[in-house]
Amino acid sequence: MERRDFIRLSTLSVGAGLVAPVIAVAETDKHLKGAADIYYTKDTQGRWNGKAATHLPSIDVEKVGNKATIKVVTAHEMKGYEHYIVKHVLLDQNYKFLQEHLFDPTKESAAISSFTLTDYTGPIYVGSLCNKHDLWLNGADV
Repeated sequence: MERRDFIRLSTLSVGAGLVAPVIAVAETDKHLKGAADIYYTKDTQGRWNGKAATHLPSIDVEKVGNKATIKVVTAHEMKGYEHYIVKHVLLDQNYKFLQEHLFDPTKESAAISSFTLTDYTGPIYVGSLCNKHDLWLNGADV
């Protein structure tokens, strides 16, 4: 990875890390209503109206015993550092950070990530961060 690309990716990751905790303060409704100025959802697309199809993360939960596998797909192009999904962030029912997956658009052609949770039940939320179209949030039940 070139130095300039590394600096750009690092800066975006730090910025997203600062925005994600604000979700817990701004969003108290488990139905994802409200804070469209912090993140976007299917129902609150704000200034990015019409972008949900390629920016809203799709969440598939498969539970076997006490383990849950969460597969996340954002149907978004990965055009190098020009336009891509920076990362997926997995949050618990209280919007607390659980895990994340950072994408390298020079090596990954699709925004697909997988997370494993043990002994977890209840709602989860996934944030999908686009370098041009901000943070998109979706939820599912485990």
